[in-house]
Amino acid sequence: MSNIQINKPVIGITIGDINSIGAEIIIKTFLDNRMMEFCTPVIFASNKTINFYRKLMNENNFNYQSIKDFSRLNHKQVNVYNCWEEEVQITPGVLNETGGKYAAKALDAAIKCIKEGFIDGLVTAPIHKNNIQSANFNYTGHTPFLRDAFGADDVLMFMTADNMRVGLLTEHVPIAEVAKYVTKENILDKLYLMNDSLVKDFGIDNPRIAVLGLNPHAGDEGLIGREEITQIIPAINHAKANGILCFGPYSADAFFARHMYEQFDGVLAMYHDQGLIPFKSLAIGNGINYTAGLDIVRTSPDHGTAFDIAGKNLADPDSFRQAIFTCLDILEQRIRYAENTANPLKKTVLDSE
Repeated sequence: MSNIQINKPVIGITIGDINSIGAEIIIKTFLDNRMMEFCTPVIFASNKTINFYRKLMNENNFNYQSIKDFSRLNHKQVNVYNCWEEEVQITPGVLNETGGKYAAKALDAAIKCIKEGFIDGLVTAPIHKNNIQSANFNYTGHTPFLRDAFGADDVLMFMTADNMRVGLLTEHVPIAEVAKYVTKENILDKLYLMNDSLVKDFGIDNPRIAVLGLNPHAGDEGLIGREEITQIIPAINHAKANGILCFGPYSADAFFARHMYEQFDGVLAMYHDQGLIPFKSLAIGNGINYTAGLDIVRTSPDHGTAFDIAGKNLADPDSFRQAIFTCLDILEQRIRYAENTANPLKKTVLDSE
C-alpha cells in the first residue's frame, strides 16, 4: 500500500549538484517545521553534505534523522538517506566533475526507492547538464532521463504557476535544430500528454490548449516559414477531431503581450526560450517544472544551479517550496481522479459480495 494512503506522503528530494544552491534551498525550506504537517521528506544526499551546508549557513537548528533504509523512516522529522559514505570535497560555486557525479548518485538512489514503493513523489534540486554526463547519464536534463528511467513513451516539460501553464515541444535543443522536431506527430504527442495531464493531474474538465507558431507572426500565411501550414495546423486539426480543445497557431509575441494565455488552461510552445522567457517574466506566484507523462509525480524549481550565489546563503527557496506543494497537490488530484473514474458497476458487485 502506498504511504500516501496510510500516512502523509513521503517525498523524495534529490540534492542536485552538491556545489550548487540545492542543499541551501532544501535546508531553508525545511527549517520551517510547518512543512512537516504536509509530507515526510527524504533527502537523497549524505549526512556530511548536509552538515557542511548546515554549518556554512549557520543553521545548527536544522535537525534530521539519518537513514540507510526505510525501516528507520521518521514521519515527524526530515530524513537524510545516505547515498554515499566517502569523504567528498565540496566547493560551493564551482562547476566540476564531483558535483555531477554525486548528483547522479542521489538521483539513482531516489529512483530505486520510488520503484520499490518507498516514496510517493519526487522533487529534484538543480543539476548542471554538462558535468553530470556519463555512460549512465547521456541526457540533456532530468526530463528525458526520467522518461527512460520509468519507461515512458514520451514526457512533457510542463512549467506551471498560478496564472499559466506552458509546455514545450522541444526542450534543450539548439535553435538551429528546432525546426526538424516541429512535426505533426511530435505536436500531437505533446498535445495528448498536456490534455491528459490537465485532466488527471490538475483536475480540469475539457481543458483549452493554445498552440504557438514556430516562426515570427506564426509564418504570415507561409511568407516567413511554412511549418505552421505543413505541420502545426494539421496537428491542431487532427487533435480537434479527436476531442482536444486546442487552438492556434498563435504568434508568440502578441499572444503573451496581450495576456491571451489567461484564456487557456495550457500553452504549447515550440521551443525552450519561446515558452520560458514569457513564463518566467509573467508567471504569478512561484513557477515550477513538472514532468507530465510519468507514472510517478516529479517536480522541480524553475531555476538552475546558480553557481554564482552558491555557498553565500543568498538562494531563495520559494520555487523549491512550491515544487513540493505542487507535487503534493498532483498526488492528491490523481487519487481524486482515480476515485471519480472508478468503475461503479465493479464497486457495486464487490459491495454485494
